[in-house]
Amino acid sequence: MSNKLTERKKDYSKWYNELVVQADLAENSAVRGCMVIKPYGYAIWEKMQAQLDKRFKETGHQNAYFPLFVPKSLFEAEEKNAEGFAKECAVVTHYRLKTDPNDKAKLVVDPEAKLEEELVVRPTSEAIIWNTYKGWVQSYRDLPILINQWANVVRWEMRTRLFLRTTEFLWQEGHTAHATRQEALIEAEKMNDVYAEFAEEFMAIPVVKGLKSESERFAGAEETYCIEALMQDGKALQAGTSHFLGQNFAKAFDVKYASKEGRLEHVWATSWGVSTRLMGALIMTHSDDKGLVLPPKLAPNQVVIVPIYKGEEQLKEISKKANELASELREAGISVKFDDRDTHKPGWKFAQYELQGVPLRIAIGPKDLEKGTVELARRDTLTKEFVNQTDVVEKVKGLMVEIQSILFQKALDFRSEHTTKVDSFEEFKKVLKTKGGFILAHWDGTAETETKIKEFTKATIRCIPLDAEKEEGICMFSGRPSSQRVLFAKAY
Repeated sequence: MSNKLTERKKDYSKWYNELVVQADLAENSAVRGCMVIKPYGYAIWEKMQAQLDKRFKETGHQNAYFPLFVPKSLFEAEEKNAEGFAKECAVVTHYRLKTDPNDKAKLVVDPEAKLEEELVVRPTSEAIIWNTYKGWVQSYRDLPILINQWANVVRWEMRTRLFLRTTEFLWQEGHTAHATRQEALIEAEKMNDVYAEFAEEFMAIPVVKGLKSESERFAGAEETYCIEALMQDGKALQAGTSHFLGQNFAKAFDVKYASKEGRLEHVWATSWGVSTRLMGALIMTHSDDKGLVLPPKLAPNQVVIVPIYKGEEQLKEISKKANELASELREAGISVKFDDRDTHKPGWKFAQYELQGVPLRIAIGPKDLEKGTVELARRDTLTKEFVNQTDVVEKVKGLMVEIQSILFQKALDFRSEHTTKVDSFEEFKKVLKTKGGFILAHWDGTAETETKIKEFTKATIRCIPLDAEKEEGICMFSGRPSSQRVLFAKAY
């Protein structure tokens, strides 16, 4: 079985890296900064995809696909967007290789195959999509356009960490066009609500919905909505963003429509996305020193059945009952794996499924057949109990709901315990050093103050909470007036 994980309290970063690899979620690839998502990790991502995709379609969106490459002239059309991503872009300059004349076993770039215009490997798709929308929009009858794309993107990174920050990652990006400012604003906030509902209902992660400060907004956006989650090490993680783009991209690509009154007007835009970074959030919110802890709604296998036997005859008898239970559970909508491999002992299997975060484990041995029971072990509490075989289905169905709820409540309690109000910069620094977590403090609204706080503490404004009450106060750093508290934290 895999090596024992480093304890979180000793080295949280090392614990995370070991867990991702040992739980068979992902590994580093031959391409520096890029990862291989292994089948077990991808199965979790597929469950996330399925639920999000369902919600996108329920809100009227359709899936499409746009090119991986963006001509540089299109990419630089919206200046703020181009400037914001310029340092992260991978660029294609040639379209062919040839044999090295000095070494026939090697290849070199063919200098005769230089592209007339460089192609940017998409770090985000606004440019290529809005250039396309120009041909799709003529009249108010063509609006709204509600498109989502499941894709990969490339943002060149110097320091990478599996799932959290890699040069290439998977995501979805929604891009919508609207006739009015108000419609676009409603769309941007609605999709942020979709992300929040998914995070809390399926990932069992409580999130704070808010607006980004101007300096933290998406490049080219007028407003950025976000959901912020708190990890077990007291750092924040941005779990999703939704951007109100105003008319910036419509003007950059001259996307206009004829209104009902016959006037030509620029459309209004949004974009929104979540990525495989959600995998990192899932791991760091719930897991422990023994491995992954998965909420049942996203677990590839909600239940695993392990036979305990000696000899083929016992295995045959146990397998019959195990397969019956598995069928009954599947009929009840529970995903089940019956692990009858004879290459590993039960103890090894128990350790593996504990490491991989399977919510429930059922063990069946010869004595269980005699008594009509099974042993049921929970991953979240690490407790065991014996259950009558006739009661297994109802018991498991109830536990699926209970475990999902308990994981959310545990994370919510942690966030509550690690959310602190402060009124002075000295108190702010003390909390950051000794406790961490979210800090609610007054801010004067200036980029200058925000920058200085970040320089002194490495903490950033995670968001201006949407549900925060207006509260007159004094900025903890500058002493100038403030109308409400904002959420600070150190972050991934």
